[in-house]
Amino acid sequence: MRVLLLGADGFLGRHVAERLLADPAVQLTALGRSDDADVRFDLASGAPGALARFLDAVHPGVVVNCAGATRGGARDLTRHNTVAVATVCEAMRRSSTGARLVQVGCAAEYGPSPVGASTAEDAVPRPGGPYGVSKLAASELVLGSGLDAVVLRVFSPVGPGTPTSSPLGRVAEALRRAMQSGDGELKLGGLAVQRDFIDVRDVSRAVHAASLSAAQGLVNIGSGRAVRMRDMAAGLAHVAGYDGTLHELDEPQVAPGPPPYPDGCGIWQQADVRTARDRLGWRPRIGLEESLADVWMEAACRV
Repeated sequence: MRVLLLGADGFLGRHVAERLLADPAVQLTALGRSDDADVRFDLASGAPGALARFLDAVHPGVVVNCAGATRGGARDLTRHNTVAVATVCEAMRRSSTGARLVQVGCAAEYGPSPVGASTAEDAVPRPGGPYGVSKLAASELVLGSGLDAVVLRVFSPVGPGTPTSSPLGRVAEALRRAMQSGDGELKLGGLAVQRDFIDVRDVSRAVHAASLSAAQGLVNIGSGRAVRMRDMAAGLAHVAGYDGTLHELDEPQVAPGPPPYPDGCGIWQQADVRTARDRLGWRPRIGLEESLADVWMEAACRV
């Protein structure tokens, strides 16, 4: 099976590439904007016709889209998350390959959830910021494209390579700096939120399973358990051997509301993952302890 992977140089894309390459039945071609890609192509500005001609030449059985942007203004997010997906869908419609599309979405498409509730795929999405809006628009384009397609709504991925721009990545970087300088007190914000953290390697397994399955529509990918960010920070400090004090800057809140949450998801998110179990045969395998250990291992080696 030939798989065309879009966005192989990103946090999720790198792990998806590694997982696909481990399957001897998969022939992988990576397309993206970086020099490391097998083929350079900018989905946000490239023409659907050019991409369709490439698809006809490579003839993949599956296209996996991990490409996109997580930061930037509304215009850039729309270009890289929505326009790019419109290009992919139009190119695949024009192509003669009949390839299957696996679109990697995100939990920000749902927006805030009621505290204590698990979000299932039939929940009405109410994204709370431009990132979630741009990703939701992309998912709607895929689901309405008429293609053989599945959208994986990934909740909060962590693990090896966690970006320093992410909440847990920022905590890891702050810990590294505190230990380097001998600071006995670490002041952290944003610890009141509860998120459904899932190891990025489990996400890559889900993408692999979705590539081989006949599942269509939406599928949540998460652990099914919300964890307080302050507990994640404490766990990371324990793994790091930091014996200083973690000082929380913000007051805990019991409901979504001001101050705004950067990801637009309010105080709580937790996935209902029964669809992934039933339709993909997928369950998470990697515990948070292992994820945190790997996050810290990379952070500690950072210069």
